[in-house]
Amino acid sequence: MARSIWSGVLTFGLVTVPVGLFTATEDHTVHFHQLERGTGDRIRYKRINERTGEEVDSRDIVKGYDLGDGEYVVIEPEELDEIAPGKSKVVDMAGFVDLGQIEPVYFDRTYYVAPRGKEYLKVYELLRAALEQANKAGIATFTMRGKQYLTALRAQENVLVMHTMRWADEVRDPRDEVENLPDRRQKVTSGELRTARQLIDALTVDWNPEDYQDTFEERVKELVEAKREGKEIVGEAGPPEATNVIDLMSALKQSVERNRAKGGTGKSATKKGRGEQSQESESEQEDVSALTKSELYRRATDAKIPGRSKMTREQLVEALGKRRAAA
Repeated sequence: MARSIWSGVLTFGLVTVPVGLFTATEDHTVHFHQLERGTGDRIRYKRINERTGEEVDSRDIVKGYDLGDGEYVVIEPEELDEIAPGKSKVVDMAGFVDLGQIEPVYFDRTYYVAPRGKEYLKVYELLRAALEQANKAGIATFTMRGKQYLTALRAQENVLVMHTMRWADEVRDPRDEVENLPDRRQKVTSGELRTARQLIDALTVDWNPEDYQDTFEERVKELVEAKREGKEIVGEAGPPEATNVIDLMSALKQSVERNRAKGGTGKSATKKGRGEQSQESESEQEDVSALTKSELYRRATDAKIPGRSKMTREQLVEALGKRRAAA
């Protein structure tokens, strides 16, 4: 089992429960070493004293606050801990907010929160169940590794999760960053809005994260394997052209009709249970040419079609068609 990265107490009102934090996510990104072109020699970074040019051991490095003109105030790690001895071990719920009120841009990292002993399970479950039933998040601050965090505590099935959040002054105003944003002069007709809503409703599905794969990571691995074998990989097709405003309603209507033609992917469509295998034969399924590329890729993954991550949408349709014909 993993070890907690932080331990302390979680409080709401006069109720206190000892807890630990556990990392909830992991990075599967393909990582590369840096090499010198031509020689293939590894490139490494060292901590160098800029005055002497000599390498410095990490144990001899302290934090320095820049006052300007080359003057620094030196801060030792333990001095940061001393200025918040109690706060560093307490997550105190300052209040509770509706989950829908928190914009996703404020969320940063996610941790699992677990009780530090079986004797605390009842208090822990009480808070988890209450948050789940109320559909609210507890807002608190706490200190970890010399930094104070704003956090949101919410309930998942069987576990509490804590999201570290960005402070208000760390979130940029889109009006200061983005040049082209719609204003009241950008009018959409009631018909366009109604048709767009129909399309959204038709494409509404239940959230299942296992339905989505990191196809780029797979393509990187295939690129590495292809280069090792001296082969080439065909690049992905470019994005489609932007929708002309004049053709907007036509594009919306065609999208709705296309979804209806393939039976719909929304909640109104008949769904199979999670993990249940389809009993239909390939010949009884709908025409795959009407599927989106993500749906085609999922079919290709289920069919174990090689090279699927580098295929265009048309190539996926062709490959699935051949697989079905051969079945």
